[in-house]
Amino acid sequence: MNATPTPISEPEARALADAIEQVSKSQPPGEASKLVEMALARAPQQPIVLNAAGGHMFRTGNATRARELYERALASDGSSKVLWSNLAAACRAIGDLKAEGEALERALAIEPRYVLALLQKGDLLERLGNPKAAGLVYEGALAGATRAPVPQQLSSALAHAREVMLANRRDMEAFLDREVASVVRQHAAADQHRYSACRDILLGKRRAYASEPKSMLIPYLPAIEFFPREDFSWLDALEEATDDIAAEAESVLAGDRSGFTPYVDFPPGTPMDQWAPLNRSMNWSTYSLWHDGTPVEDHIARCPKTAAVLARLPLCDVPGYAPGAYFSVLKPRTRLPPHTGTTNTRSIVHLPLIIPERCEFRVGSQVRAWQKGKAWVFDDTIEHEAWNDSDETRVILIFDIWNPLLTAPERDLVRALTIGVGRYYGADAPQLGSR
Repeated sequence: MNATPTPISEPEARALADAIEQVSKSQPPGEASKLVEMALARAPQQPIVLNAAGGHMFRTGNATRARELYERALASDGSSKVLWSNLAAACRAIGDLKAEGEALERALAIEPRYVLALLQKGDLLERLGNPKAAGLVYEGALAGATRAPVPQQLSSALAHAREVMLANRRDMEAFLDREVASVVRQHAAADQHRYSACRDILLGKRRAYASEPKSMLIPYLPAIEFFPREDFSWLDALEEATDDIAAEAESVLAGDRSGFTPYVDFPPGTPMDQWAPLNRSMNWSTYSLWHDGTPVEDHIARCPKTAAVLARLPLCDVPGYAPGAYFSVLKPRTRLPPHTGTTNTRSIVHLPLIIPERCEFRVGSQVRAWQKGKAWVFDDTIEHEAWNDSDETRVILIFDIWNPLLTAPERDLVRALTIGVGRYYGADAPQLGSR
């Protein structure tokens, strides 16, 4: 009569499982299997030992025995996503597709974002001839892999998952384009930019960005990356003055370098996050004409033509806070990190003045290259970044206007609210101005 094995403690079981892993890697398969069977005789019902033994059997080509051991372990611990995933792998090896799928569903019922099980399920769907469903499952696996570290041994499976997912998206794009082609043609004269953005987001070709101001948010305003040019009839007049404004920018660059200050200038003790490399750096500097609603008189005196143009434009006007207007200088080989502005109650205008090649700007999902004399208006509370990859200096004029979607009463209310916050805090007021 066989003696009943004496129960062992959890630490003893873990030590035994570790020993199985060690001998499986270091001993010849035959010798290792003998030692594994001895360990099983010592702890025939411990899930951690059964799982380790199943792993050895699977690695040495005995998938049937591995399946048996995994099933015994699951009889004691059916809540382990790892055991269900391992059972699925053993069932795959012996060709039991039904059991493989059932095991994967059990693993995903425990953890729906379990990357390994999602990769296994995508692989199963491919083998079952359903690449569309596989593409969707792989999409979930890839999303999960961005949220938490995954083992290095999954890198090739993740690369394959990406290939299948992208192929599925390409196939879907071609299919949908055929499906909606007649409707697109029917409305060819209509503005389709919102539909196009919707399509690109659906196909994973574009991210959806929202306004994320650092301070004041007015809700219910659409998050528009670059506003339509036709909303600003005065842009033509601004662009016509480009040469005069550029000449004054070049003049102060040459003759008033002390008037330029770092754009990023945090005092000690301030969290700087992504701005640390640029704090108090002249790699990104400004020459202010208006600062927090106050004209910088000596700078305006040096740039009378620029000041005259600005005086004719509908600048944001909040005493003590806006407008802000300045020449922005980005030195060669300088990149600004992704960031967001202060408030979506106002919008930002860029007029490019001195623009080398390889100078670009991204707002949300749209990337544009600056072109001298071609202005644009954008919402800087949507994530944006800029770079000058050239060997020359880039200079643009920047100023703020009211968000064009605000009504006149809303502008009055926001102006009063902003001033009220400043009056409440006094010298300790948070930044609500143009920077």
